[in-house]
Amino acid sequence: MELSEQEIVRRNNLQQLRDLGINPYPAAEYPVNAWSTDIIKDFVDLPIIGKDEEGNDVRETATPENSPNVSIAGRIMSKRIMGKAAFAELQDSKGRIQVYVQRDAICPDENKDLYNIVFKKCLDLGDFIGVKGYVFRTKTGEISVHVQEMTVLSKSLKPLPIVKTDAEGNVFDSFDDPELRYRQRYVDLIVNQGVKETFMKRAKIVRKMRNILDEAGYTEVETPTLQSIPGGATARPFITHFNALNIDMYMRIATELYLKRLIVGDFEGVYEIGKNFRNEGMDKTHNPEFTCMELYISYKDLNWGMTFTENMLEQICTAVNGKPEVEIDGNVISFKAPFRRLPILDAIKEKTGYDLYPMSEDEIREVAKKLDIEVDETMGKGKLIDEIFGETCEGTFIQPTFIIDYPVEMSPLTKMHRSKPGLTERFELMVNGKELANAYSELNDPIDQEERFVEQMKLADKGDDEAMIIDQDFLRALQYGMPPTFGIGIGIDRLVMLLTGKFAIGEVMLFPQMKPEVKAPRDKDELFLEKGIPAAIIPILRKAGYNLVQTLQGENPAKIQQQIIEIIKKYKLDVERPSQDEIKRWCE
Repeated sequence: MELSEQEIVRRNNLQQLRDLGINPYPAAEYPVNAWSTDIIKDFVDLPIIGKDEEGNDVRETATPENSPNVSIAGRIMSKRIMGKAAFAELQDSKGRIQVYVQRDAICPDENKDLYNIVFKKCLDLGDFIGVKGYVFRTKTGEISVHVQEMTVLSKSLKPLPIVKTDAEGNVFDSFDDPELRYRQRYVDLIVNQGVKETFMKRAKIVRKMRNILDEAGYTEVETPTLQSIPGGATARPFITHFNALNIDMYMRIATELYLKRLIVGDFEGVYEIGKNFRNEGMDKTHNPEFTCMELYISYKDLNWGMTFTENMLEQICTAVNGKPEVEIDGNVISFKAPFRRLPILDAIKEKTGYDLYPMSEDEIREVAKKLDIEVDETMGKGKLIDEIFGETCEGTFIQPTFIIDYPVEMSPLTKMHRSKPGLTERFELMVNGKELANAYSELNDPIDQEERFVEQMKLADKGDDEAMIIDQDFLRALQYGMPPTFGIGIGIDRLVMLLTGKFAIGEVMLFPQMKPEVKAPRDKDELFLEKGIPAAIIPILRKAGYNLVQTLQGENPAKIQQQIIEIIKKYKLDVERPSQDEIKRWCE
């Protein structure tokens, strides 16, 4: 009784297949040699052999001898039964193709069960089959496969949501609730065309980035996900416990400090494409678990890095979209190099009229308050500037723009600017109003680094739970000497959002973080039994929607009796029907 009517039908069909001696979940390999889109793309019409009475071309009749023979497998997405023949739409990993199933073609002997029972009655939408046959064009012009052999490959026990379209193109019953789509991504991929294409593009973006970095001579590495000290960024970490060592550990918030250790160890260039975890808020552009590419290269600086970054992004955009431009929300964003370069304090002055460069921490806090930006006493100078920039400037940069020359208070791991006191050699790349990349001329002075870590700890003492913890081992590594280094982190999820025109990060993550599913509350059996309700009736009441004893109070006993009788009949239950007087006592 926990199953829907369609689920019961499918389980009955499953059993009928087994009764016929057909394994609905066979173990043997099914030989696939063609895919839907390739069959359609490579199709060549047969030769014209004459004209019909109306003067139309008549082509040679397709047969297994003169047409391509294919073996394909996929999921049944539609069926149209027309007596001794039927059409079905088969969906494989690349797309969809029509198949023509003729009774006598798949059942050449006297036994017609494979068509009459298996195909017509036991196979449901969503089931997997394998078919072998030849390719032809129907009278309506659709390229199809004429099936000569059919094999059941997997039985689907849950019905798919079927999206319907009317003659005017209006869509009905669409599977479009974002929460449901993200939670059941497997269904989303099956029924919503274009979703899979987004993730194929994502794979292409990562593959192209990896190829560019590999061809440049840099080495892909892997660093720990569990870390004893969360470092490399200012963020709140996830905490877990390592039982074997009996210590608390942190999910990494960045790969930076370990990759720099490898630069100390004489790697010339290293990168990692992997998951980072930050125990922070969720919105359309943030997810606590996200993918980032971090790259560190010896003997390079910020200026080289900006040129390398803009050229790499131009190549990736062209590889994915065929051109260096992409349209998002009516804006055409061009990744054609070079990108604009703008100092952060100049950007703030440009947007607000306030010159923060000569101001103290308290003066900047007052500016933030004048701009109606929420700040508190735990925020240092760097965080205050970051808040002001985020609230007044960040969203205005649509075209790719390098925001450069960050104050030292905002950049504890960055080398001091070579010509501008109090500033650092750092950039953030802004595109479509959001940060896409963060990069530095890396700090390699171990004494300066230690002093900045100490300043970070002072912020932690003031209550900043995102401030960095001093990593003594990283400081020790720096004391062995790290060459001048350029480092950059690029958010893969945001890059995919940009290049696919998506506005929510959940659209480009196969399985974004979700709240646990909320199940309808239900009382324990004991509470029903205390009301005098027989144990056999309890699941029937739940099926009728009475999960809580209190929902029975004041209900019409005749209505409840009718609901119980209908369920007993529908599920053919051997249960004694309660009288209205009994039900009346339950409802008191």
